[in-house]
Amino acid sequence: MKKIYLDYNATTPLHPEVAECMKPYLDRYFGNPSSSHWFGIETKKAVERARSQVASALGCDPDELLFTSGGTESNNMALKGYAYAHREQGNHIIVSSIEHPSVIEVVKYLEKNGFQITYLPVDSNGIIILEELEKSINPGTILISVMHANNEVGAIQPIRAVVEIARKHKIAVHSDAAQTIGKIDVNVKELGVDLLSVAGHKLYGPKGIGALFIKRGTTVEKIIHGADHEMNLRAGTENVLEIVGLGKACEIAIRDLGTVPLHLKRMRDRLEKQLVEGIPSIRINGDREKRLPNTTNIGFPGVEANTLLSELQEIAASAGAACHSDQEEASSVLMAMNVPSEYSMGSIRFSTGRDTTESDIDRAAKEIIGIFRKIKSETIEEVLLHTPQKNVRLTQYTHGLGCACKIRPQDLEQIIKNMPAPSDPNVLIGLQTSDDAAVYKINEETALVHTIDFFTPIVDDPYHFGRIATANALSDIYAMGATPVFALNIVGFPVNRLPLSVLEQILDGANHTASEAGIAILGGHSIEDTEPKFGLAVTGLVHPKQIISNAGGQPEDLIILTKPIGTGILSTAMKRKMLDQKTENEAIEMMALLNQTAAALMKDYPVSSCTDVTGFGLLGHLLEMTRASQVDAELYANRIPLLSRVREFAAANVIPGGTLNNMKYVEKDTTWDSGISLLDRAILSDAQTSGGLLISLPEKDSRNLLKDLHQKGIKEAAIIGKMIRAGTGKITIKQS
Repeated sequence: MKKIYLDYNATTPLHPEVAECMKPYLDRYFGNPSSSHWFGIETKKAVERARSQVASALGCDPDELLFTSGGTESNNMALKGYAYAHREQGNHIIVSSIEHPSVIEVVKYLEKNGFQITYLPVDSNGIIILEELEKSINPGTILISVMHANNEVGAIQPIRAVVEIARKHKIAVHSDAAQTIGKIDVNVKELGVDLLSVAGHKLYGPKGIGALFIKRGTTVEKIIHGADHEMNLRAGTENVLEIVGLGKACEIAIRDLGTVPLHLKRMRDRLEKQLVEGIPSIRINGDREKRLPNTTNIGFPGVEANTLLSELQEIAASAGAACHSDQEEASSVLMAMNVPSEYSMGSIRFSTGRDTTESDIDRAAKEIIGIFRKIKSETIEEVLLHTPQKNVRLTQYTHGLGCACKIRPQDLEQIIKNMPAPSDPNVLIGLQTSDDAAVYKINEETALVHTIDFFTPIVDDPYHFGRIATANALSDIYAMGATPVFALNIVGFPVNRLPLSVLEQILDGANHTASEAGIAILGGHSIEDTEPKFGLAVTGLVHPKQIISNAGGQPEDLIILTKPIGTGILSTAMKRKMLDQKTENEAIEMMALLNQTAAALMKDYPVSSCTDVTGFGLLGHLLEMTRASQVDAELYANRIPLLSRVREFAAANVIPGGTLNNMKYVEKDTTWDSGISLLDRAILSDAQTSGGLLISLPEKDSRNLLKDLHQKGIKEAAIIGKMIRAGTGKITIKQS
């Protein structure tokens, strides 16, 4: 059966008539519209014909329209362009608190560059409070930006009333109408706005094209400079193919305005009716009347939205806006509306389209109700009736990924700072060094090393998840120079979402790796949870005088890394079904590889300090090492080994949230060579699972250890940096 698409507010498919009209401009009509010969004249005519089509849809004149690369550029042009052109008249801009990021991020940028921004509150239905708008205006206010309709809850804003208030104070008004064309009437003369943004892919046109209405007499400063294209307001050769598509899409939107919105509303209402009947406790967020005909935002009580979405594998919908759908916190729009957290954390936007059928709605409603009941069910028997026994994809049962789910290091640091230091003299290593294991002296010959580590799935296969989680937990013992002796399981398991046979497979994988390490898992503790989590508490032994901490690094030590990095990025690609089988297998085997051999070789050398690289990434763990050792270090970016395809996926922005947190954590202590890109910074901060050992030791010994590592099959091990001097833990990243 076909998958059901209920995410038309994120993007729409290309209308067949639009695709057909674009075809001649793929090859036959290829001229540059600025050329004076026939080839250019034909494409110039097509551009101007499309301009007239878009102008007709908006009720403006063609010379009031500027073609852009999409809604985001239109919003940038409107806000920056107007602000820069009128900064002598004032520097105050008012925007609603529920704008799309392409407005919010622009005004944040303007705020850093001398402009004052007021964020207008909304009521519980997501509609701006006009009285607050009146209060916000001051003599320096030059622009008000309020979206025509909100993309998440569909709330239609009183733009005409905003304009009437603005006119009294001679203030310009901009509106982002990306969501409204083709769903409700959008006439710029009736609305009275000075600037209005259009996005092609929201109205069955192509992606990468948009338009900006600039009312005649309104002055904006261009933000893209070059030749005098688009009335000398937007440089760059026109995207003829997509401009033609946008023109046709606007023509169709107006042509079908009397029928399509009725269909959208009928499908939306049918879905709401069935869901309310099947789950009476749900909440419909936003105004029930003043909203887009295709949009419903539904809060499911006591369930996280991403948890529900992960199981709706046949239905496409969004938790919040599509461009920031990986977030784990409540939508900023719902927070602005003061939606109770019980519902906001479980809110999903469903948006219908012209291709949505009654059958789609009925199937979707049935599946949504069934999955919700399954998640909320209380007996294993109910789950076994609904859950497949084979081909379970574990990453679909969690909204986070492995070690990338750790608490932000900067937050954790503050908590640990306030914890009391241990007074027992037998505690050899506790909180003082940020080591991942604690060490307790038993007698003059023996010290107990204890660590605990667990996380959410990093791979889909339960067996491999167990293997990797075990290798990850054992790594802390190896990094301390200790020998593991036994372990205990730590299990969080959603018995109302997955059969216990899945847990059995996880434990099989764990026992396989534990056996490889020469230890037994002796039991453990389990709890019911909303998503699967697994790890181990591991106990090891070491001679008190042979403990390796992360606090012993010395100036002139070289730094060795024993495994390549990039597991966080590849795991994110795996969850999104973007990874080929070969690369997936390589990543799995690297994460499941024990650090046992490297640790055994390390014992033959005068190692100064060591840690393993996990959730806080290479730079985060190195920073812990340099701070504890009171040394500064430098790394050589070109020498750091990467897993295959990591750079490719990082360039495609397939980066876990934990990696971005790590970048923020290390930024104040890290200096980068100018040639190192933001992409490289993300890779070096990538949240790892079961990464390699990070070892510092004297230069003369490091090269011999590296040779031994290579001879024992650890081919990816490399010298990646150096402890350069006594200091406060600062890190310099050089290209090579």
